[in-house]
Amino acid sequence: MEPERLVDEARKIVGEFRLSNEYSSAGSVGCALITKRGNIYTGICIDLPSGIGFCAEHSAIAEMLKHRETEIEMIVAVTRDSILPPCGRCREMMYQVNKNNLRTKVIVDYDKIVYLEELLPFRWI
Repeated sequence: MEPERLVDEARKIVGEFRLSNEYSSAGSVGCALITKRGNIYTGICIDLPSGIGFCAEHSAIAEMLKHRETEIEMIVAVTRDSILPPCGRCREMMYQVNKNNLRTKVIVDYDKIVYLEELLPFRWI
């Protein structure tokens, strides 16, 4: 799959909307991933006070796991106008879901793709 297509899939679901109050929203970040089997899964972030929300990558990974897949070929997280590298929590989650995900291609900018292994060099397990 071309990285641009995965970016487009993530952008389709971006669109921030308010939840219960002015401090709660969802959808400002979208994520798309393609698995080793060739399936695409997407997710959005949920931003809530007290840190109880979660990243778009978590949402997409949960969708993937719902379909009993664990190996990610490529992943990207986007806003309306930028690409975001995964946070440390997301990097660790990908690794813990399947250690083979160290070879996941992570789109970190419009012209840069790195392996998860490069973003997570010193693993604790």
